[in-house]
Amino acid sequence: MILPIYAYGQPVLKKVAKPITKDYPGLEKLIADMWETMENANGVGLAAPQIGKSIRLFLIDAGPMHDEGEEHLGKRGVFINAEILEEAGDDCSYAEGCLSIPDITGEVERAEEITIRYYDENFVEHTETFDGMNARVIQHEYDHIEGILFTEYLKPLKRRMINRKLEKIKKGEADAKYRMKFIRT
Repeated sequence: MILPIYAYGQPVLKKVAKPITKDYPGLEKLIADMWETMENANGVGLAAPQIGKSIRLFLIDAGPMHDEGEEHLGKRGVFINAEILEEAGDDCSYAEGCLSIPDITGEVERAEEITIRYYDENFVEHTETFDGMNARVIQHEYDHIEGILFTEYLKPLKRRMINRKLEKIKKGEADAKYRMKFIRT
């Protein structure tokens, strides 16, 4: 089932999400619905807070972020109760966007490499190191479960330039090609 994506301004997007256990009610269906929602919106990642659930769950499919012919290098997976253990390498800048903040992008500096511990959808624990676009997408989604949006990393001038657009999104004035949930005013 395709779920509405919570728009900028929704309080759940600013909360630090809570860990879950393997017996979280309806987890398998929730994950399936999140995949369907993300793919319907042409996203490469989706975190539970973006669908209104303040739990430490996100999924990514970084294949489309890789060059043509190298899509197979993109990580596709579910991350539950993730914890970034280490960041390494030089910070790299890249224009990011977010399904919760349609039609806005901005340059964000992120670590080139991360080591992360997480559980997959079967609650098997993994500790892995990712770099490049895989690391970037994971860090973006990880920020969602920490209550951080990519716009908070933007330089002050860029932030001022997009402030009016952010306020419009908050009011429900967004032109997304997928279902969104806005704050009721």
